[in-house]
Amino acid sequence: MVKLRYVQGPVATPQSGGLNNTVRTVRALYETDAEIARALLPQPLVPAARPEIFLQFAHVAMHVTPETTVEIGALTLGVMCDYEGTRGGYVFHMAMEGETVVTSGRERFGEPKKIAETTFDKNGDHVRATCSRHGITYFEVEGTIGADQGKPEPFEEYFYCYKGLPSITTPGEFDGDVYLTRLNWKRNYSRHHGFDGAIRFHESAYDPIVDVPIRRMLSLDYVEGATNTSGQLLRTVPSEWIAPFWVQRNDAPSNPGVEIALAEAKAA
Repeated sequence: MVKLRYVQGPVATPQSGGLNNTVRTVRALYETDAEIARALLPQPLVPAARPEIFLQFAHVAMHVTPETTVEIGALTLGVMCDYEGTRGGYVFHMAMEGETVVTSGRERFGEPKKIAETTFDKNGDHVRATCSRHGITYFEVEGTIGADQGKPEPFEEYFYCYKGLPSITTPGEFDGDVYLTRLNWKRNYSRHHGFDGAIRFHESAYDPIVDVPIRRMLSLDYVEGATNTSGQLLRTVPSEWIAPFWVQRNDAPSNPGVEIALAEAKAA
């Protein structure tokens, strides 16, 4: 008898539900330019009333099995929107450590994950975290954990992604259906504190989050606790709705982007 591990062998309990994680997280909500928020959103998502961006840097301990825990850092940005009455965030950037978590999230849920190098340092109440790709540190957050906000009630929040297979023969098209998906993240935080600090974006042609600037910080918090992540298919969408946005999940340093006219600039 010999083994062939390119074929799935018997498993005792196939994982079909959500993944349970323990997290230490800096969460932020900030306003950007309304024109940029609108331009970031593919159909059929509808912009939120205010041009708000959700940002989260999380140090995650993923409890894959009772015996196996994988620790990673993860950066997520999403523009707030609405789909059929459910508020959520369209994820336009997601970077984290580890090939397996990146490929599984892209293939299973349509998450625009990229492999990154992250740091998370907590020394007493001082926290500093970074995210880097291609040798460029394009995200930093640093500050001090503030006043205790009390234990929050468990809640669930939602994020939207698109799942598809780019065409073998025709760039900009897809083979088969393209799906709108929804991530369902159940939060059960044990600690909730204010966070006195700053978020800094740095130029990177590979990850141009500087193009979605912070105009006004609405909230900045530090939380710890448990989270359960899962997702679902919502519907198929015409491939042309998502095609211009697919570049977000690839490294495309030569992409010139599109020009966005800001109302503020027009007034000036």
